[in-house]
Amino acid sequence: MTLLERLRRRMPRDSFVRNIGWMGLGEVGIRVSRLLATVLLARLLTPEDYGIAAIVLMTTEFVRVFTRNGIGDKLVQAEAEEVGDLCQTAWCLNWMIGIGLFLVQLVGSFAVASFYDNERLILPIMLVGCTYLIYPLAMVQTALVRRENRLKIFSLTNLAQVVADNLLTGLLAVLGFGMWAIVLPKLLVAPVWVGMMLHYQHWRPRPLFTLQRWQRILGFGSRILGVEMLNTFRENVDYLLIGRVIGMKALGVYYFAFNAGLGLSLSVINALAISLYSDLCLVSSQPQQLRQRFGRNLITIAKVIVPLVALQSSLAPLYVPLVFGQQWVAAGAVPILVLICLSALSRPFANAASMLWRAVGLPQVDLIWNLGFTVVLTLGVFVGSRWGVLGVAAAVAVVHLGVQPVYLLLSRRLVFRRVRPATI
Repeated sequence: MTLLERLRRRMPRDSFVRNIGWMGLGEVGIRVSRLLATVLLARLLTPEDYGIAAIVLMTTEFVRVFTRNGIGDKLVQAEAEEVGDLCQTAWCLNWMIGIGLFLVQLVGSFAVASFYDNERLILPIMLVGCTYLIYPLAMVQTALVRRENRLKIFSLTNLAQVVADNLLTGLLAVLGFGMWAIVLPKLLVAPVWVGMMLHYQHWRPRPLFTLQRWQRILGFGSRILGVEMLNTFRENVDYLLIGRVIGMKALGVYYFAFNAGLGLSLSVINALAISLYSDLCLVSSQPQQLRQRFGRNLITIAKVIVPLVALQSSLAPLYVPLVFGQQWVAAGAVPILVLICLSALSRPFANAASMLWRAVGLPQVDLIWNLGFTVVLTLGVFVGSRWGVLGVAAAVAVVHLGVQPVYLLLSRRLVFRRVRPATI
């Protein structure tokens, strides 16, 4: 028996656990490279540089959310006989959206610069907007890889792109590029994703522009887009308020604490969500199997996220000065980091509920929930900002830990009372 055959025999038979394994393996490489980049950035960039980079990336996220429009999710969830036609339409829709978003970001760069009274924001926002003219080349292929449950390919592609991003960030920081060390690699690594997806997934578009069945795609995707828009707003509302109300230096400290504390957890949480959605879609028409698989996967999620968050938050006072430098301790980043880190405990379980609603064809329920949760979190952050960045971090932790578990409990109860999943 060869070594390869032995490794294959030892791979878990549970597809969810196996996919988490591949995604986790990718995250190890990502975190090693990200740690190097974060250490260099923390020692070479000023809080003001961090603040400007945070605004650039926040602005890009508000525009980029329209690429998470549910088109790919529909391809994952669709019936086998309709996938061929839907892929061609999805290709055309992705290009229409990509070109539109590129133009929006170009125009929006001037509005953002005016809002923050800082012309240094214009060029980097424009530059990152060019990615919208690159990623449509492989969006359909990415969805098909997820549909085929080949998350090994997805993980390796993600690993290659993010490691390249982190290594470039570290190199540019050493060379003295300032905030450009964070911004510029976002554009430079986009072809990495496209090239690998085109290599591993052989679907190619026909030379035909068509919007056949566009209602079926966007009918499903519009609800997911609504959820993603709310998610993006929630993930950036704290940045928005801190940068505007408290100041750019305070935003730089908060942005550092958020990325140093929640960066690893968010990577794991996103990997869990991608793996879970593909896994649930495989049995979405079989209620009993769906219930069993969802429950089993929740246990797996708990085994992954709880020890990770407990370890990271408890060790923060030790590793922040040692790894990132004493200046961040003096700036008050440690308690902010711990609070933000603790908010990760409930996030993967709320994401699991979201993936469950999508798998059974009811993303509109997830949209309604996210609308309410966004209102609660925004109010919490606004109130917390009266006590500075530490108050904002406390509000983020309290709202997430207090509200998100309710969503999971309600979703389990409601979904599994259904006999058949609805169709859009």
